Amino acid sequence: MVVSADADGGDHRVLYSPRVIAVAGETSKGEEGSVSLQGVRIDIDRPVWAEIAWQDETGAARQERLEGFAARVALHEIEQMQGVFFLSKVSRLKRDMAIKRARKA
Repeated sequence: MVVSADADGGDHRVLYSPRVIAVAGETSKGEEGSVSLQGVRIDIDRPVWAEIAWQDETGAARQERLEGFAARVALHEIEQMQGVFFLSKVSRLKRDMAIKRARKA
């Protein structure tokens, strides 16, 4: 899995076999989407930080507290690897409205 520290994808790293160790109790809303459903974007509540453990490209164990956008991306991707699609985090009404908006665009 690749995690970027910023929305432009500038600073990024590869995380092999990532897992969530801990998350913040505080959350924030942020827009998310997926290449699996292009054009659909919706605000999702996520913890503001997440402690993630993984292996790097050499197989060495790593662990780091990711914050902000990097935490959001890591949590989104880890959930997707576990079969949890981001749209399952919102009500059916919000999901349907986001899909309808994307089709109109």
